Amino acid sequence: MIGLEIYPRKRVVNAATIARFKTLPVANISDCMSRMFAGGARLRPMHDGAIMAGAALTVRTRPGDNLMVHKALDLAQPGDVIVVDAGGDLTNAIIGEIMVGYAKSRGIAGIVIHGAIRDADTLGKDSFPVYACGVTHRGPYKDGPGEINKSIALDGMTIEPGDLVLGDQDGLLCVPYDLADEIYEATVAKHSIEEKMMVAIATGSLDTSWVDKRLSELGCKIYA
Repeated sequence: MIGLEIYPRKRVVNAATIARFKTLPVANISDCMSRMFAGGARLRPMHDGAIMAGAALTVRTRPGDNLMVHKALDLAQPGDVIVVDAGGDLTNAIIGEIMVGYAKSRGIAGIVIHGAIRDADTLGKDSFPVYACGVTHRGPYKDGPGEINKSIALDGMTIEPGDLVLGDQDGLLCVPYDLADEIYEATVAKHSIEEKMMVAIATGSLDTSWVDKRLSELGCKIYA
């Protein structure tokens, strides 16, 4: 049946890669991906702000239905992040306290819902990473259809099964499996530069001459 399928993952980002990316700000990683990729500004942390990092187990579901999300919870391996494309719809909550409790018991690293959640007060006090677009008390249906481990896209950001999924207070980002090493090296270099800038700010030695240089290149007129 079209739209009712479960696939295996063909490759999964390894634990060492997940661990080293977890130490870097999502904003720096995003900059090193040309600022071209983002899970959408609506996807916000619904937990206490703990960092999220893990291998994507992808779910596409009919808006308002969580049958395949339940199946994904059973299939996920410790350290996985379940990423659900529920169409961004906020009519029905896809997960709540019970499903998050089950995810925690299975060692899952986080859940992303491109849609709504409920039990926001409880989840908001927890360190288990949950990202979603909104909150509603109205519960989900369990009729399907849905797909597991196929390509999904959240506001234009493509996520393949096994890709690296990261989240902090700035939002959500996917690092493609094949580019993880290259992006990591670039991000480490950028983060080092920014750390030096913060030291320069603290000591009053930050060089901002580039601002006037850039304005001059653009032909900006400055009047006294």
